[in-house]
Amino acid sequence: MGSLSAAASESLPPLPYPPARRDESVVDDYHGVRVADPYRWLEDPDAEEVKEFVERQAALTDSVLARCEERERLRLQITALFDHPRYSTPFKRGGKYFYYHNTGLQAQSVLYVQEDLDGEAEVLLDPNILSEDGTVALSIASVSKDGRYLAYGLSKSGSDWVTIKVMRIDDKTPESDTISWVKFSSVSWTLDGKGFFYGRYPPPEEGVELDAGTETKINLNHELYYHFLGTHQSEDILCWRDQEYPKYIFGVYVTNDGKFALLHITEGCDPVNKLYYCDLCSLPNGLEGFRGSNEMLPFVKLVDNFEARYSAVANDDSEFTFLTNKGAPRCKLVRVDLKEPDLWTDILPEHERDVLESAYAVNGNQILVCYLRDVKHILQIRDMSTGDLLHCLPLDVGSVSGISARRENSEIFISFTSFLSPGIIYRCNLATEVQEMNIFREISIPGFDRTEFDVKQVFVSSKDATRLPMFTVSKKNLKLDGSNPTLLYGYGGFNISLRPSFHVSRVVLARNLGFVFCLANIRGGGEYGEEWHKAGSLSKKQNCFHDFIAAAEFLVSNNYTNPKRLCIEGGSNGGLLVAACMNQRPDLFGCVLAHVGVMDMLRFHKFTIGHAWTSDYGCSDNEEEFHWLIKYSPLHNIKRPWEKSSGQSCQYPPTMLLTADHDDRVVPLHSLKLLATMQYLLCNSVENSPQTNPIIARIDRKAGHGAGRSTQKLIDEAADRYSFMAKALGASWIV
Repeated sequence: MGSLSAAASESLPPLPYPPARRDESVVDDYHGVRVADPYRWLEDPDAEEVKEFVERQAALTDSVLARCEERERLRLQITALFDHPRYSTPFKRGGKYFYYHNTGLQAQSVLYVQEDLDGEAEVLLDPNILSEDGTVALSIASVSKDGRYLAYGLSKSGSDWVTIKVMRIDDKTPESDTISWVKFSSVSWTLDGKGFFYGRYPPPEEGVELDAGTETKINLNHELYYHFLGTHQSEDILCWRDQEYPKYIFGVYVTNDGKFALLHITEGCDPVNKLYYCDLCSLPNGLEGFRGSNEMLPFVKLVDNFEARYSAVANDDSEFTFLTNKGAPRCKLVRVDLKEPDLWTDILPEHERDVLESAYAVNGNQILVCYLRDVKHILQIRDMSTGDLLHCLPLDVGSVSGISARRENSEIFISFTSFLSPGIIYRCNLATEVQEMNIFREISIPGFDRTEFDVKQVFVSSKDATRLPMFTVSKKNLKLDGSNPTLLYGYGGFNISLRPSFHVSRVVLARNLGFVFCLANIRGGGEYGEEWHKAGSLSKKQNCFHDFIAAAEFLVSNNYTNPKRLCIEGGSNGGLLVAACMNQRPDLFGCVLAHVGVMDMLRFHKFTIGHAWTSDYGCSDNEEEFHWLIKYSPLHNIKRPWEKSSGQSCQYPPTMLLTADHDDRVVPLHSLKLLATMQYLLCNSVENSPQTNPIIARIDRKAGHGAGRSTQKLIDEAADRYSFMAKALGASWIV
């Protein structure tokens, strides 16, 4: 059960796994429970022994991929379909329009500027000229309100670390400003265009050489600064920090009228924040008065607890409209006057079913709201004063992937995507009597015909009878005979919703290999609001695994596929998801692709930003939470399935763990320790082991958690993992 097809088994014999040292002396005591950690040494990325382990595993993986016949055909076909122009939602600042554009196979998208929509666009910043291999990405782009300056952030090799620089837009002249050690930050300009707020961590100790992004040190003591243009970073104003709470992260939003700086304080990944404000107009000498001073900005505490989320939509002087989930798990709009901070009024109450995902002030006194209804987006224009519905904007079944709207403008841009639509950008003028969604740009892909495919939404009953939505994408006239190769994707965490979106590689799988692609919307995500999220977190995390397993069982029982032809895939929290399900039901799957997963649930909080995830997982430092985590932690729940089975054929499915050397979000040690443990327990420690299915890792170089990855790296990884999957499931090319 859960093994390769006969054809694939013949060509992928049992692998000679390189031995990895086990240090049996490393044992931790968790509240009286002793837990061994024999591969603790794999946590040091700079150790020569770790580098040797990585190289030997990479060579092993290369030998497996060399046997995957569809690898080059996948690479060529994915490359061909990737080679189409792509555009971002344009945004307007200082009378100019800005947008990103990729001609097709450029490593990184290029930032363009144009004076008006009918004028010729000019390249403002091309990150492709900043590295030979396309590994420098433009991760932040913030234009001052007057349109004179661009503050942009560059990240290298996929790391979360960002270096901010400044450019004068009119003549594209770079300024001398350089701001380092920025992470988890936006850039928010003050109205006068003299500078901006940003967040950073303290720099490493002097004399310490660091390949930023490969370190595992915990990120603590985030600080908020203000930078004046033309000055050295050492002169920046320290606006806020909280040494009593080193895990806090700070972000500032300057209101559109320039009067207030709103300080958002978060500690974990829950949709909750503290909210302070500073009246910039009341500062006697402005921000300049704090230069050379040790005094921080006089922020006033409006909300000083982590009970709910507050996100500003608009303000009229001291009267603010916020989007919040306070007493409303599906969110609502509220209003408060800073002069009367105890009086909050509902403007747009929580919907009985739909989730209010975002709201934008537009066209003076209107609000563009975006709802999620059964994982499909709905757009409405409402009156800002009353919340009353004015118009519904027509939208196909799919997802809003971008919105560009400002209160002073009647013109809005909306980007749309779906499983079969690579992208449409709509332009709508709200000043006209009839609001029409006019197509501004529509992306077309030569050789792709959407009419060849079917998209359906089905609902699955989980173990506790909870109703779960799932999308299926396939070629038309799919035969439900239980033989279709099938890819099931999931996430289920951190209030993140998986919505319909276009992926070239998935189209290729469906068209050229006959796959059914399935997207399961399980608990832990945000598809139905905060209650849905909480139902798959902390002590209820097992619900996520029950849901995903139920989705897989649905596909089998309804004759979409069978276990030998079913692959599961997920990344980050989704990597944890598929690894946990693999441990719990190795018989149900024919292949597993686990990207950058959180695999060591007892130690994740000790590395980089892992401490922020305790809001979803809990923490092993707490006895009750330790007992939640040890039950499903992928690293600690690998069992030999044949010892529980009457037959010798039950084994783990072919498994590929994917990670990258500059992933400083979920550091590579998670995948490396799981890899070493699986290879030892299932293979190297057992004479004539029944585990003949391969267990390998794809370890990318000069890449991170996923953001900023070059086009070629995206293509290469897709060809590698999906050719491995095709081999595992016995899927062959359809001419």
